[in-house]
Amino acid sequence: MTSPEHRRPGTGRRAHRDRHGRGLRGRLVPATVPLARTKAEIFDDLVLDTVETLERRFAKELAGVEFAVEDVPPDLNVYDSDVLEDGEVPLARLLPGRPGRQEMPPRIVLYRRPLEFRAMDREDLADLVHDVIIEQVANLLGVDPDELA
Repeated sequence: MTSPEHRRPGTGRRAHRDRHGRGLRGRLVPATVPLARTKAEIFDDLVLDTVETLERRFAKELAGVEFAVEDVPPDLNVYDSDVLEDGEVPLARLLPGRPGRQEMPPRIVLYRRPLEFRAMDREDLADLVHDVIIEQVANLLGVDPDELA
């Protein structure tokens, strides 16, 4: 039997801070090294950069527009004309707003995985994300994409 000072309250076992008795772990990454970012976080930053640039230029027109990122498109057999496709794979979707009782603002949804699959590197992905957002915003506003770029 162990002495009372080594017991955990409510149990008859010795108290340990971890399996090997070495105490709690320190930082996983040294303070001088930036933490790693996931692909999803990097993608979100690329979308945010493009959207912020567009919102500075077209604040009034994009005031109520929502931008969203989903990993993959929903599994549908046929896509409407509001979907930007590459072959058979959707890259983004424009959901026009609905006025009325259940008012819904316009929404542009980008699909992360299909866009990442088509990019060779991070710079190529940034260009692709920019182009897709420009295309969707142009469709929403009814203008030529070249006017926005």
